[in-house]
Amino acid sequence: MQSIVLSSLLPVIILIAIGFIACRAGWMRAESTKDLASLVFMVLTPALLFRTMSTVHVERLDFKPVAAYFAGVIGLFLVMLAWRRATQRATVLALAATFSNTVAIGVPLIGLAYGEAGMVTLFTIISLHALILLTLATIALELAVARQAAHASSAPNTRAAWRRPVLEALRNGIFHPVPLPILLGLLFAQTGLVIPTVLDRPLQLLGNAMGPMSLVLVGVTLANARIGRQLRGAMGLSLLKNLVLPALVALIGIAMGLHGLPLTILVVTASLPIGANVFMFSQRYQVAQELVTASVAVSTGLAIVTVSVVMTLAAHL
Repeated sequence: MQSIVLSSLLPVIILIAIGFIACRAGWMRAESTKDLASLVFMVLTPALLFRTMSTVHVERLDFKPVAAYFAGVIGLFLVMLAWRRATQRATVLALAATFSNTVAIGVPLIGLAYGEAGMVTLFTIISLHALILLTLATIALELAVARQAAHASSAPNTRAAWRRPVLEALRNGIFHPVPLPILLGLLFAQTGLVIPTVLDRPLQLLGNAMGPMSLVLVGVTLANARIGRQLRGAMGLSLLKNLVLPALVALIGIAMGLHGLPLTILVVTASLPIGANVFMFSQRYQVAQELVTASVAVSTGLAIVTVSVVMTLAAHL
């Protein structure tokens, strides 16, 4: 079991290390990080999300395990949001505590450990993972931006004064590089059509580049961050993600009557380290960048131990 976890996490660690070394060696300037992050956020991420959602047929999904998983995930997200008064920073940290690296680590890990049967449950989660969490985070971030703008202006604190920024925030939350391609891909899937090969191939190449590029950018940012100052916060956030979230998902799954392989997959998926998408959000909104960068690195390193522990315990559920 340990070798499976290690073989899944090592490529992630190596990609982060490549970005770190490239920056320290002077091959990539820190000033270019923002432009590359925008490229990933505005081009690579939408391509991946649209292509992934373009084959999802809602009527074929088993929603009971998915409901248990997202009940735990959204519950923790909302608790963290309320605890830190729903600010932009609170939203990014709540996303970090709940967004799993389901593709780069989850797919090879679940495939090696549980085979095709486990992959069915994982892909059901993946099909809605970005749609639910990234859309929720986007709307929360846009609402926080709207509130901040309203407080900064001299407009009176009335319902009419709040209505416009809230509606603008909701609009920005939908017409956004993350939720919009998800929704368009999902709508396309329901038509029964297939993306033509001449378009599907470029989308596939762009989407495949998203994960590696995001992880390399994590390494570049890490090279310029003072991780020592963020170590305590990163450790706390990583433990929330790697251990508290899977325990919460396990309790909810058991309460809903789940058992066996579906429950195991939910718990192991919840224990995966923080996904690189969170880093892209922190870069996009320029919030908690050093803490999120450190947390992605610490969470991934800890996962070698924590995922092994969770997989061992989950086998007895």
